[in-house]
Amino acid sequence: MKKIIIINGPNLNLLSIREKSIYGNVSFESWFENIPAKFPEINIEFFQSNNEGEIIDKLHETGFSYDGIILNAAAYTHTSLAIADAVKAIKTPVTEVHISNIFSREEIRHKSLTAPYCAGIISGFGLKSYELAIRSFL
Repeated sequence: MKKIIIINGPNLNLLSIREKSIYGNVSFESWFENIPAKFPEINIEFFQSNNEGEIIDKLHETGFSYDGIILNAAAYTHTSLAIADAVKAIKTPVTEVHISNIFSREEIRHKSLTAPYCAGIISGFGLKSYELAIRSFL
C-alpha cells in the first residue's frame, strides 16, 4: 500500500474561518474525513504546522520512506529557502499544492521557491487540488 502525507503550512488550520471567498467554508479536517474512502488503496495522513522548522522536520522525517508528499507550504512557498532546500534534499517526490490560483493573486505569490524541486504544481481548484495531487501518485 502506498504511503502519502499531506503537509500543510501556516494558517491552513483556519480553513473555513478565514477569507472564505478564497479558501472556502470547509475545514481541512472535514474534507480529509472523506479521503480514505475515496482512496482506499493508499495510506494517507496529514500534518499541519504554522512553524517553518516543524515543516522542515516533517519533510526530513518522511522524505526518504514515503511514496509521495503533497506540500502546501502556504506563504512559506514564496519566502522560505529553508523549505525549498529541504524539498531539494529529500528523495520522496513532492507535489506542490495551492487551494487558490496563486497567479491570480498578489504578485509576490506568483513566485514559488519550492516549485523547482517538486514533481509538479496544482493550483486553484480549492480543496480538490489535494485530490488531484493524490491522483498524481497513483
